[in-house]
Amino acid sequence: MNIEVATKTPNELPAITEAESAVMQVLWARSPESEGVSADDIVADLTAQRDWQEATVKTLINRLLKKGAIAATPEGRRYLYAPLVQREAWLAGQSTGLLDRLFGGRVAPLVAHFSQHRAMSADDLAELKQLLSKLERQSEQTQGQRVEIVSKEGKTT
Repeated sequence: MNIEVATKTPNELPAITEAESAVMQVLWARSPESEGVSADDIVADLTAQRDWQEATVKTLINRLLKKGAIAATPEGRRYLYAPLVQREAWLAGQSTGLLDRLFGGRVAPLVAHFSQHRAMSADDLAELKQLLSKLERQSEQTQGQRVEIVSKEGKTT
């Protein structure tokens, strides 16, 4: 099954509910190693993780099909399902939405909130320091580049 994963911006992606995201997580986890995932396999994974009935999972699969988030390809007497939305694009949309809704689009208040309400391990702190260092280097490189702006009169400033 050759399914092309959508390369849409987060704003163009279909809205995926929290419950539907559980189905997507199964597909994202299993699809790279297979040509698609059967409904029975999705049901087995989700009923083992959550207290959901088969009908609930199949309803979620149908919703995702209607939204264009997944594709179904017939294989014999069953269908194989595969994601049409990239996990990274979906995560970007979700995290941007969270930042915008709860923290005015700013990252620092998000980190401050989590550091106040959850214990941060030494590994978490080391990872954050490494990320900040990398971001500072990138910012310095960007600021260090000379940008020429040409005015309407053709003068370079």
